[in-house]
Amino acid sequence: MNKKVVIIGAGINGLIAANYLSRAGFEVHLIEKKNNVGGACVSESITLNESSHQYALGASVLGLMQRFIFEETGLSKYLETFVPMEPKLVYFPEDNEPTKIYRNPEELDQELSKKWNEKGNVKKFRSDELKVIQFLQQGYRAAKNPTIEDAVHCLGNELTDLWIQGDAKSLLDYYFTSEKTKTYMAMTVSESGPVSLKEPYSAFTLPMMDSGSIFEGYYGFVRGGIWRVSEALYDINSKLGVKISTSVEILTIDTNNNQLSYIKDHSECNIEYDYLLFGTDPLTAAKLIEDNVLIDSIESQDLKGTSGKLNMMFSNPIKWKSGPDTSFRFIFSVKDTKEFENATLEAISDDIDYAPGFMQIYCEGAAMRHLGSNDQYDRLAIFLKNISFDKEGDKIPKIEGQIKNKVLEYIENPEDCIWSRLLTPMDLKNIFYFPQGNIDHTALTNGQSYFDRTYSSQPDTNFYQLSDYENLYICGASTYPCGSIAGTPGYMCSQQLIRNTNRK
Repeated sequence: MNKKVVIIGAGINGLIAANYLSRAGFEVHLIEKKNNVGGACVSESITLNESSHQYALGASVLGLMQRFIFEETGLSKYLETFVPMEPKLVYFPEDNEPTKIYRNPEELDQELSKKWNEKGNVKKFRSDELKVIQFLQQGYRAAKNPTIEDAVHCLGNELTDLWIQGDAKSLLDYYFTSEKTKTYMAMTVSESGPVSLKEPYSAFTLPMMDSGSIFEGYYGFVRGGIWRVSEALYDINSKLGVKISTSVEILTIDTNNNQLSYIKDHSECNIEYDYLLFGTDPLTAAKLIEDNVLIDSIESQDLKGTSGKLNMMFSNPIKWKSGPDTSFRFIFSVKDTKEFENATLEAISDDIDYAPGFMQIYCEGAAMRHLGSNDQYDRLAIFLKNISFDKEGDKIPKIEGQIKNKVLEYIENPEDCIWSRLLTPMDLKNIFYFPQGNIDHTALTNGQSYFDRTYSSQPDTNFYQLSDYENLYICGASTYPCGSIAGTPGYMCSQQLIRNTNRK
């Protein structure tokens, strides 16, 4: 008889895990609380001029997924993608023109030397980063538990100390001289939460956030919208025989007898399982199995998020004052790492709603036009830093207006902006159940990073096991190696479960 696996949570990791387990011969039942699958990879509809239009509610771009996952799940046959090849554009305060972040290290070196007076070793930074990224990708492919010993064996002591165990400030000081270069590179460190550049292990966020291999470390778009990834996985998994139940309310989980009860369409259902896999945040998992010790342990973690998202709609194609219409743009409100760090940490203050730091602009509408999907309205997705966790977006309209006006400074037709919506960390927690509103789950500091990003009582041998429950696993975005529509935790967890089952 096939082993029965119940997966709770149909976000990207739950969907990916279901795909691999089903193809490995498991009988898979995927359960989701909401009425649709996808987790944070979903769309929302708004009505403009009496017609409905979709936009990406959570994630907007595809970046951290591994190419082998994209291909092996079947996603590559379902989806059409586009990655901007033009240089990224970076604006610092009082800049008359943006600085171009070229892919080619030599061109980047020349540009940073010219614009930011960079006298460090840009090419060595990129070369060393690539070594660390390749080490991480090898671990993803092998679904191997991360260890410092493996890093030392593969990379040597110096790179391991700098890029994995080290702090971001020391890493950036080692390679760069310009404050603007350091500030631009540092934004990844605090992309999700208020992490100091001096925190041990904070350097590790840089290579990890560039370790996706679909677009060779870059971020790209999916025709129709990022939510097509979730929709495609639903179709693929259904054809594989995965049973998918949405709008489900879980009543009880009996971990002693491997039974689960839930309500669907006002009817109570009871099912048995051999393995139970949580594609949820860890706190939800702990509460569902009513493990108070685990609940207390998870609640003691500081995962607070301070990033948010602003969606904007335009009645006509956006005309940028500089650069191609599909280029990623980064707008800084700080001039150096000191101001950057101050703004990052101010966001956790009780009396500050927003401390301007930087924002990332994804030109979704332009990308859709490039892919041949000619939507009626142009749209932008802006991810930004340093928003307080205390308020929902609709409670701080002045902050939304401040952010929107900053973006419109760089656009020739600002009058065409007809709609916007700000999501704060509080919104992200309420909508997507992100732990403490952390959008990428990457508050990677000492005690939370690398080999510590596990909820297993025996991580050396069973990294994705949940606590000390032999047949319970967890692969939500809060587990290594983080969120961002990667699916990598779901893949790695599924491979661990397959290996453990084969040993029995």
